[in-house]
Amino acid sequence: MSNVSPCMNFRSFVDELRQRHDLVDIRQTVDANLEIGAITRKVYEDRAPAPLFASIRDAQPGFRVLGAPAGLNRQPGEEFGRLALHFGLPKSATPRDIVERIIAASHASPVTPRIVDTGPCKENIWRGSQVDLTRFPVPLLHAADGGKYFGTYGFHIVQSPDRTWDSWSVARSMLHDRNTLVGPAMPQQHLGMIREMWKQRGEPTPWAMALGAPPAALAVAGMPLPEHVSESGYVGAMVGDPVEVVKAETNDLLVPANAEIILEGTISLSEKAMEGPMGEYHGYSFPVGREQPLFHVEAVTFRNEPILPICAAGLPPEENHTIWGTMISAQALDLLRRANMPVDMAWCSYEAATCWIVLSIDTARLQTMQTDASHFVHLIADILFSSHAGWLVPKVILVSNDIDITDIDQVVWALATRHHPARDHFAFPEATGIPLVPYLSPEEKAAGSGGKAIINCLFPEQFRGDMRATVASFDTSFPEELKRSVLAHWTAYGFPA
Repeated sequence: MSNVSPCMNFRSFVDELRQRHDLVDIRQTVDANLEIGAITRKVYEDRAPAPLFASIRDAQPGFRVLGAPAGLNRQPGEEFGRLALHFGLPKSATPRDIVERIIAASHASPVTPRIVDTGPCKENIWRGSQVDLTRFPVPLLHAADGGKYFGTYGFHIVQSPDRTWDSWSVARSMLHDRNTLVGPAMPQQHLGMIREMWKQRGEPTPWAMALGAPPAALAVAGMPLPEHVSESGYVGAMVGDPVEVVKAETNDLLVPANAEIILEGTISLSEKAMEGPMGEYHGYSFPVGREQPLFHVEAVTFRNEPILPICAAGLPPEENHTIWGTMISAQALDLLRRANMPVDMAWCSYEAATCWIVLSIDTARLQTMQTDASHFVHLIADILFSSHAGWLVPKVILVSNDIDITDIDQVVWALATRHHPARDHFAFPEATGIPLVPYLSPEEKAAGSGGKAIINCLFPEQFRGDMRATVASFDTSFPEELKRSVLAHWTAYGFPA
């Protein structure tokens, strides 16, 4: 077994967080009924270390839960450390470092997974009547949730009937009973597309779910890659080591060999059950659930003392924003670069709950296009809103590259002072988009379109290479020698270092 680095082995990932003091071993007995969810939500909101729950009331001894696996850190310079570790990057990595690593992988040749005979995920095997998902410490994450969620930080594994497309994709799944889950398989997403292929044959979809998988694999599974592109090859391209996979027990799917937990079975052809409601990634919990497909679990394999990772979705930032939003940012930036647009960075501000993406515009290159706001906005819309990444994010904000778009304070300042409410707001009601956006009307949700916009925060002069005014700040308003002197004497003035 060669997948031992923290980005390729979840157990190593947990050990590395512990060594960094970015993990708290909680040995006090806690309750999976809301207490784990409450602690994890508090961790996100305080940017505290990830909680590893080792003693859970009524759970099988040794079964554990890890909360906030990609939450942010409050330590200056290490805010994105837990996220960066998913990609094999140091804890000091910046958003730009992470985005560029993702883009580089998408341009590298895919690295075919390495098939092995067995792996740690096979240390324990339940089949048929042995399967009992209730033996795991499946948490009730929010008081208003319609059930306990087994899959909040794992990924589905399916394969097209002709075996040319292996899809790894992130979507939630709720415990239905001892051997079934229920969750979405939207037709616009890859899980739903492959399920439809099997339905056309009149067969249930062979399926697996990996939980506690290699962190890099989980991140790539959240990447909005094009249809018919297999995520597994991008894991190896990301970290330079092919992901090790092993054949499932009950079907021909290949699953990560060192995953903490693997569920196997089928997605029903027609059976549905009520799923939710659930506290969701936009920060809301709606009062009713939805009917969704049933997932029949025919086998479970797991490591000794398995760790179930969870995301307690809600107000940002949590993993829907840090992982999914970052992967969307990278895909959007790469797409716009390949279209030769003057965009030098893209960022789904975590605070915006994946409802907007900010694009940093290189104004020197913009000037050479000899365009104006309306024409430029429509160029961006044509490229972005026709892509999978653009389908996921309803609002696009354009700012010049004197703004650090990963700093939400600067984005808010630009939005407040550079956007004209009459001439700089461009609506695209016909553009298709994900129907989960909270402000959409029932008619827009049903149509799968509406609620899309591009918000321009570029002054008209910037399209000609000029700037309306200079910025008044410490960095821009004082001589270099004076700034150096102020910084050198900072503690002498009486300020803390």
